Amino acid sequence: MFRKISLSLLTICGWQFEGSAPHDGQFIMVVGPHTSNWDFIIGIIARSALGINIHFLGKHQLFIPPWGWFFKWLGGSPVDRRKNNNMVDAAVQHFEADNQYKLALAPEGTRSAVTRWKTGFYHIAVKAKVPIITVGLDFSRKSIVLNKPMDTSDDMSADMNQILDFFRGITGHHPKVIPDYQPSKTQKPN
Repeated sequence: MFRKISLSLLTICGWQFEGSAPHDGQFIMVVGPHTSNWDFIIGIIARSALGINIHFLGKHQLFIPPWGWFFKWLGGSPVDRRKNNNMVDAAVQHFEADNQYKLALAPEGTRSAVTRWKTGFYHIAVKAKVPIITVGLDFSRKSIVLNKPMDTSDDMSADMNQILDFFRGITGHHPKVIPDYQPSKTQKPN
C-alpha cells in the first residue's frame, strides 16, 4: 500500500522514472547531485515507489530523539562525521551479512558545492564486490534517472570519470557544476 501511495505522490507532483533498478542482489546507488533537502524527500518517496528496500547513511544528528526512530525505520544508519571511523569497512560488513543489502549514498557528502566528491562509495563497491548504480534527481525534467549497474574496473580514474559524466547531464534543485575527478594525493590504489 505504501508503494502505491508513493507512486501516486510522485505522479501528482509530476515526477517520473527513467530506467529501473534490480530488486534482487546487492548494489550501491550513488544519488546526486545533492543540492537541497528536497533530494532526500524525493529519494525516500522514489525508493518506496520502486518497492526496493534500500538503506542509507545519514548524519548522526538525524538519529537522535525525537525523530531518530523515524530515520531508522526508513532504513537509515547514523554516521558521526566528527569521528575518524572506517565507514568503508562498516558498510562492507552490511553487504557481507546480507546478500540482498542495498545502499544509497550522496557522493558529495553535503548539500554545499564541493570541488571533489568523496570516493567512499567507490571503495565500498570494490571491497564488497557490488555494482554501482548512478541515480540522478533531475529537477529540470522532474525525472529520477536510474542508470544501468556498473561494475568497477582496475581503473578507478576511468570509472569515476564515467560516473561524473552521467551526473553532468542531471540538473539538481540548485544547479551546480559537477567536479572533474582528481585523485587525492593520499588515495590508495586498488
